[in-house]
Amino acid sequence: MTTATAELTAADLLRRFGPIPLRRFHFPPYPATVDDVIDLRERENRLFELVDGFLVEKDMGFPSGFVAALILRILGRFVDPRDAGVLNGADGMMELAPDLVRIPDVSFCHWDQFPNRTVPMTPVPRLHPALAVEVLSGGNTTEEMDGKLRDYFASGAALVWLVDPFDRTVLVFSSPDRAAARRLTAADTIDGGTVLPGFSVAVADLFAKLGTP
Repeated sequence: MTTATAELTAADLLRRFGPIPLRRFHFPPYPATVDDVIDLRERENRLFELVDGFLVEKDMGFPSGFVAALILRILGRFVDPRDAGVLNGADGMMELAPDLVRIPDVSFCHWDQFPNRTVPMTPVPRLHPALAVEVLSGGNTTEEMDGKLRDYFASGAALVWLVDPFDRTVLVFSSPDRAAARRLTAADTIDGGTVLPGFSVAVADLFAKLGTP
C-alpha cells in the first residue's frame, strides 16, 4: 500500500482489516518497520503486529489468554519429553517476511528451523511457525484472521488452529482456504497432523473451565 499517512482513511483500514476498533492502530509512523514494533514493546509494553506497514495491536482478553495458556501447557506436555521443537506463547513475535510481523497466541517450530538448535536472542527473529494457534477475542474480525491465515501459510506454516472460546469450536487449517477447514466441536479431538504426529487432545478439554458465554 502506497497511501501517504495524511491520506489514510477509515475506509482504507476497513477494507484491509474489517471493522476492528481504531484504537488498535498506532499512528505515526506509517509505513512502520520492525524497529517500531520493538520500540513499542520496550517503551509501552504493548504488542503490535506489522502488516502492510500498519501497526495493529494484538487483541486479547482474559478468556482468550486463559485458553491460549492452557493450549501451551497441553502442547508442552507432548513436545518437551520428545524434544520435538520450540513452543512460544502470546508474546512470541516473528518476522514471517520482510516487515511482516505476526504474533501467534501459541506457536510451535521444529528444531531444524534453528541453526545449531539454538533459540535466537533477537526480539523478532525471521521465523515462521510450523503450527500457529490463534485464540479468538471479541475484537477480531474475519478479514483480520483471513490475513493471518494467508501470511502463516505463505511463510511456510503447515497447520493453523483458530480456536473460538465463545462458541467452543476449533477450525483446523492446512491451507488458507476456509472452505477446506475442518470445524471441530466438543465431541471431537484435535490431532497434531504431520507437524506433531501422535499428539491429540479433546476439544472439550480446552473449554471445560470456561463459564457461560
